[in-house]
Parts: sequence; structure tokens; C-alpha cells
Amino acid sequence: MNADAFRHFYDYHFSENRRIWEYASQLSNDQFAQAETYSRGSIRDQILHLMSCDQTWFSGLRGVEIPKDLEPADFHDRENIRLRWDAIVQTMHDYLAGLRDDMLFDKPLEGEDKDLILWQVLLHVVNHGTDHRAQLLRSLHDLGIKTTSQDYIFYVYDHPYKL
Repeated sequence: MNADAFRHFYDYHFSENRRIWEYASQLSNDQFAQAETYSRGSIRDQILHLMSCDQTWFSGLRGVEIPKDLEPADFHDRENIRLRWDAIVQTMHDYLAGLRDDMLFDKPLEGEDKDLILWQVLLHVVNHGTDHRAQLLRSLHDLGIKTTSQDYIFYVYDHPYKL
């Protein structure tokens, strides 16, 4: 386990999130915001949840104030969602760029998460994203969007890890 491996794993996370966005961009505005009873609701709401969680965990890792969850009522314009998501991803990239092997066993968080080890948090964030992307893929499929697998191994085939 090393910092470069986590950067590679996060490249997968970012790539698959971008693919979800590309699929969602094929939807009408009504389909994008269409209420769903499962999980976090509409495709828009699920995406905002993914963004909020990434932002929350990486704010904690950076030792900055945890922001409020992103509220769907504040995001009617997809361009604003994309701009906000890009900013969150950039913040994550910046953090990951400074990640060192010796940090992976630190306990960087406070409060109820104080006993979590950094590598556990980093794995959790991507795993959480995989869970919600799977839900999104099903919803997108049900709305007639042709999707593909998000399996990590397929990402690896196309983006081999360089030792």
C-alpha cells in the first residue's frame, strides 16, 4: 500500500464519476431531477450526495471546516453542478498530490472518526462512490441510457498501474 496506488485508485474514482456525468447529460432536465424513492432520490440528488460526501471527507482530511451538504434546491442548473463538482475534484487532486506513504497510517480526523486510519478513509470514499454509481447506473438504464460496467478491473486494463 502506497500513496501512488491511492492516486491511481482515485483516478479510477474520478474517471467513473465523469462517466456518470456524461450519461446523465443525455437526460432531459425533467429526467435529471425526476423523483425516485430509492436511496438519495433523483439522479441530480444522487450526484449531489456523491459530491457532498467527497467534499466532507476531504475537508476533514485537510483539517478545514466541514461544509453543509449540498442542497438539491440550490442546484437547478447542471452547469453549476458541474463547476462545483470540478472544484471538489480539484481539491481532492491537490490533497492527493501531497499524499506520502508515511501518512497512510495517520489518524487525521477528529470527533467520531478520530480512530480511522487515513488509508481506511481513502478506501471508504471510493467504495462509497462505487455504491452510489451502481445505483445511478441502474436509474440511468431504467431511463433508457446505455451504460457500461464501472468495474475497477476494466479501468486497470485501460490504465495500467506503472511500478
